[in-house]
Amino acid sequence: MKTVFGEIRKLEAVPSFSKHDRLVNGIINAIEEKVLIPDEMLPSLNEMIRELGFSRDTVVKGYQELINRGLVGSTRGRGYYITNDNTGQTLLVALLMYNMDTFEEQFYRSFRAELGPNVHLNVFFHHGNIEVFETILTQAKGKYGMYVVAPIPHPRTKQLLETIPRNRFLMVDRYEPIDGEFNHITQEFARSSYQTFMELAPVIREYDEMIFYHSDDSLDPKEIVGSFRKFLKDAKIKGRILPEYKPGCIEKGKVYFTLDNFAMFAMLKECREKRLKPGKDVGVLSHNDEPAKDLIGITTYSADFSLMGKKAGEFVMRREMVRETMPMVLWRRNTL
Repeated sequence: MKTVFGEIRKLEAVPSFSKHDRLVNGIINAIEEKVLIPDEMLPSLNEMIRELGFSRDTVVKGYQELINRGLVGSTRGRGYYITNDNTGQTLLVALLMYNMDTFEEQFYRSFRAELGPNVHLNVFFHHGNIEVFETILTQAKGKYGMYVVAPIPHPRTKQLLETIPRNRFLMVDRYEPIDGEFNHITQEFARSSYQTFMELAPVIREYDEMIFYHSDDSLDPKEIVGSFRKFLKDAKIKGRILPEYKPGCIEKGKVYFTLDNFAMFAMLKECREKRLKPGKDVGVLSHNDEPAKDLIGITTYSADFSLMGKKAGEFVMRREMVRETMPMVLWRRNTL
């Protein structure tokens, strides 16, 4: 009768295999031979040590690699068990994003394109809700070989992220500080927003006032608010922050800045109805570039989300240390 121990011992005949290799490949062979099936328990650490004479460290690392490959799971009080019989699957990745806006879809498409065919990707959305964020991370704990996470600015975020092993964690999009060194490919909003506003200052001065639509309850990066206020003061430009765009409020001679795509398109529609020409009668500035804004000719500034996704995918495949802040790019188009 075939046993998992027997499958592991068979590999003693392979001179190039270390004990770690024999353990991992022996269990994979046992899965392929149906000796082990999904939900079946693996021998405990002590059983493996007693039967094979391997060190505890060898067995723990072997089980951990199988967890990283998405073949094995572990539960406190239950032990280790088979979760998947797809042995061709080498890595299970969890991608936790805000939502699927157009610019985030650019990130996703580039990210997925970099992953090999044997990588299984599960995508989750937290929508900026810390309760949803915590639930997803709790349920995903210990089940994935890599966690790629766009964090939420929230007091509880740090504690939640620090439960993820550093060697299986990549922070993307917004940067949230956590203890120690960790891999990240993120944006910076304060300095880059200020520099963008200052670069646009000569054309903004041609208008009477600049209005930034921002609600404290929104998911907009709060750093941009401080940069906007500093810009108005330093550049001696008249401007103000209003909580939301209200239909009918667009006036000639003003520059409007928003991170809300729905509001931005509503403003452009109102300009057309009032026969106000963007870039001449009014100015419009948006954040987070995407193909539709390029097509219409909207001036934006943004990180390159396609490039961010590509770099994130490369990290998952190569596991080479990365700590990168993506530069913001200003796209000067027709609206400002």
